[in-house]
Amino acid sequence: MNFELITDKYASVVRLPGKMVMAQTPTYRAAILDYINQGHTRLVIDMSNLEYIDSSGLSVLISARKQAMSYQGNIVLLNPKSSVRALIELTRLHHIMDIYESEEHALESLSSVEEIAS
Repeated sequence: MNFELITDKYASVVRLPGKMVMAQTPTYRAAILDYINQGHTRLVIDMSNLEYIDSSGLSVLISARKQAMSYQGNIVLLNPKSSVRALIELTRLHHIMDIYESEEHALESLSSVEEIAS
C-alpha cells in the first residue's frame, strides 16, 4: 500500500495493492487509521490495482470512512475494476462512498469539502 500526499488539493491518495483479504486487513486497517489520525482526513482510495477484496477488506474501508468523518473528513473511491465495483454495489457501499473514474475529479470533490468547511 502506498500513501501519496496531494497537498495542493487538501487530500491524500492511497493506492491499494492487488488483494485485500483477511490475512492483510489488520495491517492495512492500522496503517490507514494511523494515517488518518495524523491529520490526513480526506482520502482518495485508488482501487485501480485491486483485483480482489473480501468482506474484511471492505470493513477496512468502512472503518477508515468512519474515522475520517469523525475529523470532518471524507473518503472517496477511485477506479475500481468491474468485479470490485460489483461487490461495492452489492453491499451498497456506493451509497456512502462516492466512486470516481478520474483522480482529478476525486481530488476536486474532496477539495470542495475543504472550501465548504472554511
